[in-house]
Amino acid sequence: MELPGWNAGHAPPCTTPNFERFHTRDIEEARLWGARVFCENELLSLDARGQIDARTCYRRLGGVGIGRISYGGNVTISPRQFDTFYLVQMPLRGGECIDSGGQTTYSSPTVSTVLNAQQQLQIRHGVGTEKLVVRIDRDLLERQCSQHLGRSVQHRIEFETSMPLDSPAGKRWMRTVSWLFDCLDNDAPFASPLLTAQIEQMIVAMLLVCQRNNQSAAFQDDSRVITPAFVRRAELFIEEHAHEPITVCDMAEHVGVSTRSLYNGFRKYRNISPMLLLKENRLRRVREQLLQSDVGQTTVTAVAYQWGFTHLGHFTTDYKRWFGESPSETLAR
Repeated sequence: MELPGWNAGHAPPCTTPNFERFHTRDIEEARLWGARVFCENELLSLDARGQIDARTCYRRLGGVGIGRISYGGNVTISPRQFDTFYLVQMPLRGGECIDSGGQTTYSSPTVSTVLNAQQQLQIRHGVGTEKLVVRIDRDLLERQCSQHLGRSVQHRIEFETSMPLDSPAGKRWMRTVSWLFDCLDNDAPFASPLLTAQIEQMIVAMLLVCQRNNQSAAFQDDSRVITPAFVRRAELFIEEHAHEPITVCDMAEHVGVSTRSLYNGFRKYRNISPMLLLKENRLRRVREQLLQSDVGQTTVTAVAYQWGFTHLGHFTTDYKRWFGESPSETLAR
């Protein structure tokens, strides 16, 4: 598989300054680069001499990152905190072996892998392997998925690990990624926030549609298009007034139905109660605020109280169940 502008020989990838480039023969330097771009990790060379020839180019665009990576030899990568993003890996040559939860998946130029957030795994990178990667922030993926479905996502999104690239869906995914890489590598004007948002939406939508996941059935469920207007208006009301002390009576009054009808509508079409949706919305707002704050400027307690969580024990339990980490860990990022 050859992408635009890529010479499959020994020329280094990414010839324009749009991508940040990195090249080292030092394994610790390569590990630190991976920690900065992705997450903390353990990087081990399986070569008897411990030699590598790591090359990376990478560019971030909002909640999406794209790049090319090679290590020049047999190495194992063991991520330690793989919890805030999803990673799609597409070998251009060579291959990798992904071990996760007792399952082994082999990737090659015809089979890519999708690594889920909060997945414990080990990557065995073969000699001569070069791969294209797409990193997608977990928050972005969940937010876009919720918008596409018209409701809050009830469970962490999980993709099947193996994605055949010779399938119709795999080919669509690769055409999209190849187009994006080519545009970014040729001085296209992608500094606009509007274009960045459109690209984020396109990449997330393509992954959700092209790769089977635990929300796929919901995307194929035509019944959601006939959701009553009052349910959609109530969801919008919750989104716009989550920072206020609203009640289910306020919601029902705003959309012009009884509280009983509102509960029944949410149970039938969203499988969630209005107040639980409000709580999940507020939890997401707390997370967004914690990620944007510094430890010395605020506290978890202050942010929790601001969004109406007065019982800190229950708040911490709910937060960790939803995001896979404690709020203090989020603040410390």
